[in-house]
Amino acid sequence: MFLKKIVKLTLLLLAAFILFSGCQNQPAPKLVSPETRGEEPTISLYINKTGERKNIKMEEYIQGVVAAEMDTSWPVNALAAQAILARTFTMENIESGRIKQLHGTDASTSVEEFQAYDPSKINDNVRLAVERTRGEVITCNGDYIHAWFSACDGGISANADEGLAFTREPTPYVKGGVQDGCLSITEPKNKSWVARIPVGQVRTAVQKVTGKDPGPIAAASIFKKGPSGRTEQIKIGTVNVGGPALRLALGSEKVRSMLLTDIRVEGGELVLLGKGFGHGVGMCQWGARLMAEQGKSPEDIINSYFKEIEIKKQWE
Repeated sequence: MFLKKIVKLTLLLLAAFILFSGCQNQPAPKLVSPETRGEEPTISLYINKTGERKNIKMEEYIQGVVAAEMDTSWPVNALAAQAILARTFTMENIESGRIKQLHGTDASTSVEEFQAYDPSKINDNVRLAVERTRGEVITCNGDYIHAWFSACDGGISANADEGLAFTREPTPYVKGGVQDGCLSITEPKNKSWVARIPVGQVRTAVQKVTGKDPGPIAAASIFKKGPSGRTEQIKIGTVNVGGPALRLALGSEKVRSMLLTDIRVEGGELVLLGKGFGHGVGMCQWGARLMAEQGKSPEDIINSYFKEIEIKKQWE
């Protein structure tokens, strides 16, 4: 009898150990589940300019994001597609907890940390766009997607690894090679631009990105292009450097994209010629405007740039 009790106790302890070990090996629970449908959440927002923290309803917050990220005079359906992306971006980042680690909040108003936010620009167009897509988020295989977008993809979109050098995880839902006709309506500066950067600044940027000194820069060339024609690697002097990383190091407002048509060194400057504005991954805002003008719905626009996705209404 005593032996049976010992065996029974041992088995119970062993089962408890296995159960505990199994739980330890499971991934941490998600902070926000894409499968959950319920009431509109209230999020905490860090105001970077003042250091204030405040609670705000999600849809009210999304209005401020859309107003900051897209021209508020554009068609409502283009703004609505932007709202779906902004809402997805917010939920995906809340799930990651990145801003929580920085400021103890769900989101921040810094475009470098999170996404743009300017409630002063909210108008009736924005309110209607956000209301029209209320609660809608994008998922792939049950997870929020990386809701990328750019201003003007130069007429053709890029995969994440080409446009952003993003290889941390698969992003099968991004459509590369989408020809959206955005150049037919975009601003002249997006159709063709020239950037001139002193070679000293370029040398410093290459060192920052690669850890290698290219030496005095007398020549530069495109070393590798991706499927959409974007420059993935540039040879600067004697060093190869990633195009997306160099663009950020030199300034993404100045080097407007990696959809380059020419590159050379002259007069002590690196001269870049190109088209488009932004990394070209995901939704093109000018393309979204064109599609909206053609009568496409917000969901149609999203599906033009992403595949294998679901657009779910997560709250009423």
